[in-house]
Amino acid sequence: MVFYLIGLGLGDVEDITVKGLNIVKNCARVHLEAYTSILCYGLDKTNLEKFYGREVIEADRTIVEQESDAILKGADEEDVALLVVGDPFGATTHADLVLRAKQQNIPIRIIHNASIMNAVGCCGLQLYNFGETVSIVMWTDEWQPESYYDKIALNRQRGMHTLCLLDIKTKEQTVENMMRGRKIFEPARYQKCSEAASQLLTICERRKAKGEECAYDENTMVVGLARVGWDNQKIVYCSLKEMSEMEMGEPLHSLIIPGETHPLEVDMLETFRASS
Repeated sequence: MVFYLIGLGLGDVEDITVKGLNIVKNCARVHLEAYTSILCYGLDKTNLEKFYGREVIEADRTIVEQESDAILKGADEEDVALLVVGDPFGATTHADLVLRAKQQNIPIRIIHNASIMNAVGCCGLQLYNFGETVSIVMWTDEWQPESYYDKIALNRQRGMHTLCLLDIKTKEQTVENMMRGRKIFEPARYQKCSEAASQLLTICERRKAKGEECAYDENTMVVGLARVGWDNQKIVYCSLKEMSEMEMGEPLHSLIIPGETHPLEVDMLETFRASS
């Protein structure tokens, strides 16, 4: 039998491909990866189950990354599917799952779909001109990593655009609850464009304080994207300083720092310029 990885696209239940939908309806078990992204109705799988007419089993980070055998169990005897928001290979954890299936000699089939990695072209920036994608994490008082800055700086140096994927926190536990073994989870949190922009500005200030030249400044133009692929998608083109104060609405958010731009890209970006 076959283990299927099925992309759901970016918007709602109807974004699944016809091929993917037919497979879902005929599989013995269907799991939903529920931590690297969300659809327009959040983390509730009720709409999916209603649309598919069957049960969907939620698979959180622990199950996918540490207990994947629970998903693959029986896939050598019956069809099993894992649903992934966006495209199945938009997150490295799914490549790991494929490797585990191959090690168990389980046949694999991938059903692709739209991902934020290609859908960002909706802002007008050409995909060929993007450099390495970075992930910006939520800072805490004790933990404020800046490693992604170096990748942004390198992209800027090469004249390439940078797609910044913003942090998602689902089923997170406090240190106390983890130590006590209590399955109590914090409310889901999603990083905003304004938060990411503020962190980038803080990093720039720190670099300058060390006597370093920063790869951008508060006047650097950026693109904020919210809910790409949803009916209420929002795109804003403004300065990094303006973005640090911009309200983009509900999640999910992404941020782009453009590199060198073609006149056609500029014309498209200008259609999204923030009102003064």
